[in-house]
Amino acid sequence: MISLLVLGPVRVYREVLADALDRHEGVRVIGVTASAAEAADRVRGRPPAVVLADASTGAGVHLIQELFRAGVPARVVALAAPEDEAGVIECARAGVGGFVASEAALREVVAAAHAVVRGEAPCPPRVAATLLRRVSAATPANRDVRAGAGLTAREREILALIDEGLSNKEIASRLFIEVSTVKNHVHNILDKLGARRRSEAAARARAHPRYLRVPG
Repeated sequence: MISLLVLGPVRVYREVLADALDRHEGVRVIGVTASAAEAADRVRGRPPAVVLADASTGAGVHLIQELFRAGVPARVVALAAPEDEAGVIECARAGVGGFVASEAALREVVAAAHAVVRGEAPCPPRVAATLLRRVSAATPANRDVRAGAGLTAREREILALIDEGLSNKEIASRLFIEVSTVKNHVHNILDKLGARRRSEAAARARAHPRYLRVPG
């Protein structure tokens, strides 16, 4: 027997879902609410195994965030996973343990609840792809590659000279430009690469030689 609490902003949705779940073998619904505060109190007092939270709307996602901000150790499955990437990421960041697609059958909702209790993270392929893309994009190597792609030809040229150990004055002399212009380029290079110092930018250039390639 698994105990569930249904949380969602739309009354008819949460009540119909709770009624259907109550009829499902091995399931006991111990509460239905539209209040994150009430859900948090339920979790603290007579905790359900899992909170099933409607995530189909921005209001639903907000309720999920409020529940976790209350600091309760809730296992949450987001129902009707958001169609937009931002909504999925917001739910994941809040602490959701699993997702169920909007077209999922009731048995899949129950299966997802059991999976979360086992420490698994059930989610539809679309949601999994979104999360994997975000994790990949957040890795330092991929951030560096994207940053390097934003360098102009002149910035790449100056970065190469920085890597050679030239000062701003020496770079200006080599390229026949003003020192102030070099300083502006260096500032842009550091900003784009997320580097604090010239030496850090040079180190990234050595790690990613493509930074030094001038298009053309």
